[in-house]
Amino acid sequence: MAYETITVAEAGGVATITLNRPEVMNALSSRLREELLRAWRDVEGRARCIVLTGAGRAFCSGQDLQDAMALGRMDLGRVLAEEYEPLLKAIYDCPVPTIAAVNGAAAGAGTNLALACDVVIASEAASFIQAFTRIGLIPDAGGTYWLPRQVGMARAMGAALFADKVPARQAADWGMIWEAVPEADFAAHVAGRAAALASGPTVAYRLVKQALRASPANGLADQLALEARLQGEAGATADFREGVMAFLEKRPARFSGA
Repeated sequence: MAYETITVAEAGGVATITLNRPEVMNALSSRLREELLRAWRDVEGRARCIVLTGAGRAFCSGQDLQDAMALGRMDLGRVLAEEYEPLLKAIYDCPVPTIAAVNGAAAGAGTNLALACDVVIASEAASFIQAFTRIGLIPDAGGTYWLPRQVGMARAMGAALFADKVPARQAADWGMIWEAVPEADFAAHVAGRAAALASGPTVAYRLVKQALRASPANGLADQLALEARLQGEAGATADFREGVMAFLEKRPARFSGA
């Protein structure tokens, strides 16, 4: 497929989608959101891991404020419901592991786009900011959902009200992201992480996501029952059999994803 605002590369089971509007710090225009959703739906049926990153010095600066000729005529509620919601759900519901490789600044909806992925790996040069109150808005694109769950209410409230920049290392210390790595090592580190997931037990990864996401709403009995059911599914896979044989034979497992 041909795209104007993103690029897509596929190799070794990893699909890398790059937001490609570096001249505006990869701001989220209507076209970019449409192309990103289309590309995501296209690759998730083939890839065993999807990486989302940005071109240039930023990951994503959030909503493109020049996307409409006049902000006064932009129905933000409609834009969120019709353009952001399907995209965020597609990322969150993706059956294979997803990595947000945050190479630089992530602001507003750009931060929350990253947080929709399973794992966020950031360069130490990156930063995150819930910039919404700076223009008289509330966090959107899932920000009011992701943040309290990842960093707790006190930090979520402070980040939303003050709109302070959170450096990548601080974000990792808070539990907002998985890890912050030195800028010089960033590309190679992300590639290694993605390759590891792409060669792993794909069905088990899907079930891990399902179990962990159900946990906050479940009591102990319900979660134990869910674990038993999902473990039954995992135990019936070829990858489980391969994992056991590899352990017994003292060799690396060769997972097929089935």
